[in-house]
Amino acid sequence: MTEVIGIDLGGTAIKLGRFTEDGTCLQSLTVPTPQPAYPDDTIDMMTYAIEKLAPGLANINAIGVGTPGPADAVGRVAKVAINLKGWIDIPVATLIQSRTGVPTIVGNDANCAGLGEKWLGAGRNYRNLVLLTLGTGVGGAVFLDGVLFTGHAGSAGELGLIAFDPDGHPCNSGNNGSLEQFLSGQAIRRLTGKEPKELGILAAAGDRDALEFWNNYGRNLGIGLTSIVYVLTPEVAIIGGGISASAKYFLPAAQQEIDRRVMATSRPGLKLIEAQLGNHAGIAGAAKLAWYLLDRQQATGGRGDGGTGR
Repeated sequence: MTEVIGIDLGGTAIKLGRFTEDGTCLQSLTVPTPQPAYPDDTIDMMTYAIEKLAPGLANINAIGVGTPGPADAVGRVAKVAINLKGWIDIPVATLIQSRTGVPTIVGNDANCAGLGEKWLGAGRNYRNLVLLTLGTGVGGAVFLDGVLFTGHAGSAGELGLIAFDPDGHPCNSGNNGSLEQFLSGQAIRRLTGKEPKELGILAAAGDRDALEFWNNYGRNLGIGLTSIVYVLTPEVAIIGGGISASAKYFLPAAQQEIDRRVMATSRPGLKLIEAQLGNHAGIAGAAKLAWYLLDRQQATGGRGDGGTGR
C-alpha cells in the first residue's frame, strides 16, 4: 500500500502522520521541537521522528513538510521562518530527502493547513476560499478556482502580515502593526497578560472583561478580513488555529464588521466558518502536498521535484 508522511513543524511541537491517498491517517506522532529550534537540531529531530513513525520507511513514497513561513516556488527551500531561530533559506526538502532517501517537498504551514481543510475539512465543498490560522502567529492560505495560490515566487498568502495599524507594535516581518500583532497568541498575551485558553475559560464562565475582549478581537478580525474579502471575494473564510477554540465568542462580531464594511456585491453568500480538522489540518495538508509531489513526478517521468497542485 502506497503511503506518504505529512509533517507540521511548530514552535513547540513537531507533528507527523502517515496517510493513504484517500486521506486516512494510519498513525500519528508528536515530538517536541528543539529549543531553540535551530535548523540542524530540528532536522535531526524530524529525521528521528520519521524513522520512529515508519521504521524502515516501508511503503513511504513521499514526505511533505509544513514550516512556519514561505517556501520557494518548487517546494525545496524554507525561505524564512520568522518565529524560529536561524531559519533563512534552509533546504529542508533536500536535507530530509538525503537522510531518508524519500522524495520530499516543503511548504508554508498555513498553506498546508489550508490544503488539509480543502481536502478533508471545512473547505472541501468550495473552490474559492481563504483560511486564517490563529495561533502563535497568524497565517493564511488562498484558494482560487480550487487551486492553492502561492504567487510567482511561492510566498503569496501571508494574510497575517497585512498592514492593520501603521503605527502599531513591531512585527518580526519588519512591518509595524500587522494583523498578526492584534490576533496572534503572542499579541493576546502582550495585550492582556493572559493566555488565549484562559480567556476562553473566563468567557465560558460569563466574565464580562473576557467577553468584551473577544468581542473586540472579533471586530479586529472582521476589519482585517474586510481587505481580504474585497481583493479575493471568496465563497468562504475559514478560521482555524488554536485560538479558534473560542470562535463562538468572536466570530459574530467579525461577521458584523464584514457585513457593515463590505459591499454586498463583493460578498455574495460569503460564509465565515470554523475549521474542522483542528491540530490535524497541518499534517493532513503536508501529506496532500506529498501526494502532489508524487503526481508531478509521475507526470514528468520522475523529474519533478516539487509543486503545489497547480
